[in-house]
Amino acid sequence: MLLDPPLRPGDVVRLKKKHACGNDLWEVLMAGADVRLKCTGCGRVILLDRVRFSSRFKKRISIQEGVGKLQD
Repeated sequence: MLLDPPLRPGDVVRLKKKHACGNDLWEVLMAGADVRLKCTGCGRVILLDRVRFSSRFKKRISIQEGVGKLQD
């Protein structure tokens, strides 16, 4: 799955399943062959290969919109 524009550090994405803490928003820390994500709820950092990330990806949330949702 190619995203247009491509993922950049700082982007906020929503995955299909919620994390154990109940949050489904993740901040992109690194994007390449692997994608490093940080849970915006509890701060847990995970590393997914690009194929696994593509299958779990649901929606990209703009940085401004993501920040507003995180503060609610």
